[in-house]
Amino acid sequence: MATASADNPLKEHPAAATAVLSVVGYALVIGTFLGVVPGRVFPDLSLPQVNLLSDAIAVVNTVNVLVIAAGWRWIRRDEVRKHAAAMVTSFGLILVFLVMYLTKIGGGGTKEFVGPAFAYYPYLAMLAIHIILSIVSVPVVLYALILGITHSERELRTETPHRKVGRIAAGAWLVSLALGVVTYLLLNHIYSWEYTVTAVESAGALVAPAVGF
Repeated sequence: MATASADNPLKEHPAAATAVLSVVGYALVIGTFLGVVPGRVFPDLSLPQVNLLSDAIAVVNTVNVLVIAAGWRWIRRDEVRKHAAAMVTSFGLILVFLVMYLTKIGGGGTKEFVGPAFAYYPYLAMLAIHIILSIVSVPVVLYALILGITHSERELRTETPHRKVGRIAAGAWLVSLALGVVTYLLLNHIYSWEYTVTAVESAGALVAPAVGF
């Protein structure tokens, strides 16, 4: 993606940088769910505002699915510059998603799925896969990105595992985002939900099985 100087610490220690950034990301999300991050950091959101953020998050994630798919197609066609632009754009969309998601959880509340059992259990399974992939994808995505922005195209091909790691990162994140959009549609538009708790007051919200967008 890019050529970096030999003194670039990110280039010299990509795994360490990935570990640090991953810990920061996990801490922000878990801290918000558990109420460790002060509530005053977030605006006090009404239910309509929470719904608006849910819709915006779904739009961002849908766009990101298309961006990742385009980036995947471009690298298979050896259009490296387009691929690099798509992957950087995708990461930017991930950051936009993270800001909106933390704002929604920290300043608003959570929704619980209300629907028939034949829909609830598939919803639950898709939500679980979405959450697990979101969690485990963080370091893989960060590692692929750090390699990409600190190495030249030649270095990426011959000196790093960028191709293999990038394939895993893109695939996992693509599936996670797609399932996130599907569960959003099931929860918000196809079936119904109950708005029950304020996320920062619920220490168990992170693992509550029926909680979604």
